[in-house]
Amino acid sequence: MEVSQTEELNESIKSHALEAVYLYTPMCGTCQVAGKMLEVVEKLPQSFHFVKANLNYLPQFAEEQSIESVPCLLLFKDGQEMERIYAFQSVPFLYETINKIQNNQWG
Repeated sequence: MEVSQTEELNESIKSHALEAVYLYTPMCGTCQVAGKMLEVVEKLPQSFHFVKANLNYLPQFAEEQSIESVPCLLLFKDGQEMERIYAFQSVPFLYETINKIQNNQWG
């Protein structure tokens, strides 16, 4: 699901127990690769709700969350940020990180 407003994104984070927020910009080549990785992860068995957002349209969210660069993956559990990923190392790395949070093995 793609969102384009800060309010819409914040509502999605609040309304899902496990939320993965992928932030990108269209002209970013690394974001294109990261997006493909997330497409694979999204199809694997897990309980996260995935949402993506073009950061160009979300300056307020970027400032509130202190986003340093794109691509960025924010992982939330019950509305609380659990992990922030800027280096999308591999599909297995992303999947393992998501599963640790999902299975309460984080920290």
